Amino acid sequence: MAKTNYESVVILTPVLSEKMLQEAANSFEKLITENGGELIHKENWGLTKMAYPIQSKTTGFYQIFEFVADTETELIDKLELAYRRDEQVLRYLTIKLDKHAVKYNERRRNGEFNKPKQKKEDAPAIEQASPAKAEAEVTPQESED
Repeated sequence: MAKTNYESVVILTPVLSEKMLQEAANSFEKLITENGGELIHKENWGLTKMAYPIQSKTTGFYQIFEFVADTETELIDKLELAYRRDEQVLRYLTIKLDKHAVKYNERRRNGEFNKPKQKKEDAPAIEQASPAKAEAEVTPQESED
């Protein structure tokens, strides 16, 4: 059977306690592993401001699951049904990853994008003389009569 990579992003309501948030994430993780999926990476982005209000809420807990599953299994249908039935879920999105997205996720997990940028060597500062200072530095010329 062919394996396919998936990524699922879930936005949970911001009124959850830390314990309730962990229970919800663990239940989704358990659903993935029990139905033939293999969890590759799980990431909690924490409480984040959303682009627009959903159910009068402007923030939500973002949880991301990256997993591999057989294409013939009904894992995605079961997972999205669980998302729809859960009152704590504000929004969800499950996508199939292509080879470029898989490579990008591997690089992101390895921390290639979080490295601080190297600063360019600062060029020596050029002093700008003020007009008054420039006039003082000019030496008077002697006139020839």
